[in-house]
Amino acid sequence: MQSESLSFIFINAFLMNNFVLALFLGICPFLGVSGKLQTAWYMGLATTLVMLVSSMCAYFLNIFLVAFDIEFLRLISYIAVIASAVQLIEMSMKRLSPNLFRALGIFLPLITTNCAILGLALFQTAKEYNFLQSLAYSLGAGAGFILAIVLMAGLREKLDLANVPTVSQGAALSLMLAGLLSLSFMGFAGLDFK
Repeated sequence: MQSESLSFIFINAFLMNNFVLALFLGICPFLGVSGKLQTAWYMGLATTLVMLVSSMCAYFLNIFLVAFDIEFLRLISYIAVIASAVQLIEMSMKRLSPNLFRALGIFLPLITTNCAILGLALFQTAKEYNFLQSLAYSLGAGAGFILAIVLMAGLREKLDLANVPTVSQGAALSLMLAGLLSLSFMGFAGLDFK
């Protein structure tokens, strides 16, 4: 995959293969934290930061695993790296912004089990991206996650003010919105940006 440009990798992860709306990874925080726009924004930033750190660590960890011919440890190694990155972010956020830490609640430590982050590490390894391509991929995936969660939060805040039939309120409405957003992002699949 050395022929792909950095801009193509970024746009591909951001729009065409958006982790949440096209690949359906990271749905738990997408649905759980998208009730308020500000909280969704910070969750997106935290997830993007974890994606960036995990991507860099996974790249170098993969070089080590290949050098010692122990690729079978890739999955467990990536999980350990992701858990460590989340713990660092969680401790920093608790110290720097306790209100935000409380607002994100249980969803902050759940970034550890966010399949979008593990998928990012595994996909970049499978695509054999170099370091710069891995960075572009992680930034594109993170920006796509922010876009998806902020769009969902904005729609949910607007619909809180609307007169919605009782049968469609709550989780049903959230899932309908997610489906419509996903359908709209499927339109980007036909883009030929190189």
